[in-house]
Amino acid sequence: MTDERLRDQVRFILEIDRLKGVLRRTYLLDGTRRENSAEHSWHVAVMAAVLAERADEPVDAARVVRMLLVHDVVEVDAGDTFVYDTAAAESKAERERAAARRIFGLLPHDQGAELRALWEEFEAARTPDARFAAALDRMMPVLHNLHTGGRAWRENGVTADMVLARNRRIEEGSRALWEYLRAEIEGAVARGDLAPARS
Repeated sequence: MTDERLRDQVRFILEIDRLKGVLRRTYLLDGTRRENSAEHSWHVAVMAAVLAERADEPVDAARVVRMLLVHDVVEVDAGDTFVYDTAAAESKAERERAAARRIFGLLPHDQGAELRALWEEFEAARTPDARFAAALDRMMPVLHNLHTGGRAWRENGVTADMVLARNRRIEEGSRALWEYLRAEIEGAVARGDLAPARS
């Protein structure tokens, strides 16, 4: 390992520390504050290790964990795009591609290319690993809302039809997890934690 290689690796590691300052709309379960993107990435990676048996197709759990650990690194530059913000979603892909070029480009070429390929695979969601990773990424904020009385949903005017439409892709990675969440979402509507579908 050359000193230059190590310097580049450390530079990347220090740069992604900024992910801890990217706030999401989702609240911690204790309700004290919003979570940051680094916390989300760690939590969803642990989900992959625990729930890999729930994937519809065989997945490489360790690979899914690695994918989830880097899936939001681009938010250092691009920020977090709230899943229900359709206006921000229009520029999301462009912002995140530029961020991926810069941030993964900090690493030695072989490592940068490897991690960027994992990020691109996640974004495309065409492989079993990526579909399952994407399912978990969508599932986590729903779980947070279900266990904080729908706080972020209520604050942002999110309704049941929006939650169902934006999270339906969970079913592409795990029908079992989607069926579980659908029942929980119905319960949230019945409790008044989530506004019913707009007519």
